[in-house]
Amino acid sequence: MEGPTGVATGWACLANGAGGSLPCGVATLVCASIPVGDPEVAAADAVVAKGEGADLVEFRVDEYFHGDTDTNAAENQSRHLAKLVSESPLPCIVTCRHVSEGGHYDGPEDARISLLEHLTRAGAKGHNPPRYIDVELASYQRSRNLQQKVGLALNIPGGIGDPAPDAATSLILSLHDTKARPHDLHRQLSRLYETPAASIVKVAYRARSLRDSLELLDLHEHALKPTIALGMGEYGLITRVLAAKFGGFLTFASLRRADATAPGQPTVAELLDLYRFRSINRATSVYGVIGHPVSHSMSPLVHNAAFGAASINSVYLPLPIAADADEAANDLSLKATLLELLHHPRLDLRGLSITIPFKSSILRLGRAQGWTIDPAAAAIGAANTLVRNGDSITLLNTDAPGAIGAMEESVGSLSGKHIAILGAGGVARAIAFACAGLAAAITFYVRNEEQATALAGELNHACPNARATVLPLSEAATTTADIIINGTPVGMQSGSHPGQSPIPDLSGLKPTATIFDTVYNPIETPLLKAARSRGLATIDGVSLFTRQAEAQFKLWTGLFPQQGLFDRLVRDHLARQEA
Repeated sequence: MEGPTGVATGWACLANGAGGSLPCGVATLVCASIPVGDPEVAAADAVVAKGEGADLVEFRVDEYFHGDTDTNAAENQSRHLAKLVSESPLPCIVTCRHVSEGGHYDGPEDARISLLEHLTRAGAKGHNPPRYIDVELASYQRSRNLQQKVGLALNIPGGIGDPAPDAATSLILSLHDTKARPHDLHRQLSRLYETPAASIVKVAYRARSLRDSLELLDLHEHALKPTIALGMGEYGLITRVLAAKFGGFLTFASLRRADATAPGQPTVAELLDLYRFRSINRATSVYGVIGHPVSHSMSPLVHNAAFGAASINSVYLPLPIAADADEAANDLSLKATLLELLHHPRLDLRGLSITIPFKSSILRLGRAQGWTIDPAAAAIGAANTLVRNGDSITLLNTDAPGAIGAMEESVGSLSGKHIAILGAGGVARAIAFACAGLAAAITFYVRNEEQATALAGELNHACPNARATVLPLSEAATTTADIIINGTPVGMQSGSHPGQSPIPDLSGLKPTATIFDTVYNPIETPLLKAARSRGLATIDGVSLFTRQAEAQFKLWTGLFPQQGLFDRLVRDHLARQEA
């Protein structure tokens, strides 16, 4: 076992005991959290968890156990739970969390204490007790009765002091806050570590930013006992996946999204398969996608698969950064978070994909920081890729070549073509500059004509052969363009206008037009569906996404991913979603 600053290799040995054994030497364990509504269903779920690769299970019994004043009912519930625990195919944690602690139990405190005592003492009747019980620090400090009963279960004389080394059950002492970071976090943490009966310390709170999550990950560095430190919510995913990099004792996952026992909890399959959790260690480098929202992104799917196929010790994560309609506020949010990620001494952030709404913000930050900006990205005014090599950081744009490649494969040379672009945001800018450089005529169809007019002026100035003009979005339905490109998020599954088309009626388009939608989820957007129904040629967003992602992977690693891997993964995944 390493000391307080070491990875929890060896701490996993604490998971061995009468309640079942876990692999000694596993750096960070995977626990499948199972809400218990029906003990028989929970028992079946524990079998599924074992089959999916979990190391242990947590039975959240607070939905099932009510502490009923009816003695017979309470005894029946206790008996059923004792059977569930005893027959579990994996070592288990039992948690009965009160509503005041973010759980569901709202019965008498004495009944909850009696349940824990009954379960931990079930071994005396020939049943296997739980390997751990999880008790909230506030409850433990408040109840002398609870301290005594837990202490007796841990073979502590008089109910206080250090647990006996041969105790079948160990105590996880927890601190939870479902709203935000506790204001007195470090004082509470000291209390957790100073409680002799606690074998494992757990801290979990709602992360309001990635910076909250970095603080949680840093708690492992000087842990005085095996520690679980996890962030709830979308900003907390990084703490669950990177627990293995920072030395967490275990991380929690659910069997199904619907059964998650904490906000932002991944599934066991996502943790082990998508993020390749078993391959993560201290030396693992980190990549990710920054933007808002990013939970829908397919980038983790393709890049993690490519890292695995190439045997590269890296992991790719969604890294959300808060954003709104205020561009200046977004710039500040990006700067505060990204610089902390880049400067973190143990994270080892090597590369990023940048998406809405930070593609222009990243350039402003890059100029202020003195980073290298690729001339094409500078001309476009947007970057979607950050490459870090030691202290050197470069910003580039792979949207432009990705889009050109997709279009040329479909229609041939773009020289002399008339191209209509809906929108004037990051991806629209990238495609427009690339097309203008190939002597294509461009018309922007937009709601905000002022923004688009400025972009058209930039194009005409930067590209001698450019012929960029601006018209209202309402006139896009009668464009005579050869290619119509949707550069807006309209139609995106997770966007603000799912199920809609930026051009409701395509009857005014010429029959030889090609429709290119940069939205890739769903594959067949409402715009593409309408185009195909009229017999128009189409290019879907998957073609753009996979090409620009392949280019990013090459920039980061020097390697090109397996031919067709990204395209197959994305199409298969989206097809399963739509099935």
